[in-house]
Amino acid sequence: MIIVNTDYITGKDLEMLGLVKGTTIQAKNIGRDITQGLRNIVGGELKAYTDLLIQSREIATQRMIEEAEKMGADAVVNVRYSTSSVMQGASEILAYGTAVKFK
Repeated sequence: MIIVNTDYITGKDLEMLGLVKGTTIQAKNIGRDITQGLRNIVGGELKAYTDLLIQSREIATQRMIEEAEKMGADAVVNVRYSTSSVMQGASEILAYGTAVKFK
């Protein structure tokens, strides 16, 4: 499966199949929250949160790919990511794009 953030793939004619998306909602771990709160006081990267965000983005991307595969897609173009706070301590990561088939 080819995943790109452009609306084309060089050298390929594309047939659009439709919107595909994948999402996950992840909550902070209270233990992580305490240690990251201390890091916030002294400054620096909040590594535990960075790792959580990376893992969440991978889950959302995989779910988007699975939806595209169900449609018979060869690729997903114009891929974008969005994040939003769902409730205190929990965030949603959304991956979305256009599933396409090669002509």
